[in-house]
Amino acid sequence: MRVTLSDNETLVPSSGKYRNWRIFNVSVWYIIIAVVSISMLFPLLWMLTIALKGNNDVYKIPPEFFPREFHWDNFIKGVQAINFGPLFLNTVIITVLSTIGSVASSMLVAYGLSRIRFPGRKVWFYLFIGSMMLPGIVGLIPLFHLYLNLNMYDTWFPLFLPAFFGNPLYIFLARQYYLSIPYSLDEAAKIDGANHFTIFTRIMVPLTRPIWITMIIMTFTASWNDYLNPLVYLYTDSKWTLSLGMASFSGAFAGVATTQWNLYMATNLLYMLPPLIIFFVAQRYFIQGLSSLGSTTQK
Repeated sequence: MRVTLSDNETLVPSSGKYRNWRIFNVSVWYIIIAVVSISMLFPLLWMLTIALKGNNDVYKIPPEFFPREFHWDNFIKGVQAINFGPLFLNTVIITVLSTIGSVASSMLVAYGLSRIRFPGRKVWFYLFIGSMMLPGIVGLIPLFHLYLNLNMYDTWFPLFLPAFFGNPLYIFLARQYYLSIPYSLDEAAKIDGANHFTIFTRIMVPLTRPIWITMIIMTFTASWNDYLNPLVYLYTDSKWTLSLGMASFSGAFAGVATTQWNLYMATNLLYMLPPLIIFFVAQRYFIQGLSSLGSTTQK
């Protein structure tokens, strides 16, 4: 780029100075991001180093970050101490059922509210949105009495059955995504003889992959880490989930100065693995879904 000062004089910006300033600016931002990332990952790294230490090394003052000797058997001992296998299986079953029910029902309801024109659909949409204003704890006691009268107390039904009736947040997100898809696709499919079920399964589901993968990640994480509902509805320890088992069986390591934090942290790492694996595998779709939702909401 040249800026003409006179007929015989021009000013050419120094490309070397501009390049150096740009490199400096990018470097500063990378340093800031690295410092923030390390500070956020430090608790996880500290948990990992405790899980690999001997129990006596955990209580050393001043504390040592790196273990002098790696105790890989802490994972085996921790799993055996809290009966990890059955609790893990219980959690997987409940989480998978909750995820399937929440995503499928929310996508179907959102499809009806966005692609099917019927009287009162805006009223129904506003009711769904309005229900988000109520905290979940408000309905805890009425729902407890409902499931108690239905003989569902101390069963898994209260933990995954509500998911099959839709999630207001997911319905809102899916509806916003559906609205970004042109109606001409529906009309073309109807001309070819497709019904709403065919349009939903053959057209909408492939086009909305980022949003329902985002729902899967959010639902899986929420159900996997749910502690309150298992605490309220489950009594028999053989039906417990991992979140309840980890909290309850922590007393097995008990004592103020004799707590076996190395075993507890090792088991906690195994407990955290499934949501982390799912997120890292599907993070591309998760970020794509959130970014697309931002653009559709602005429209």
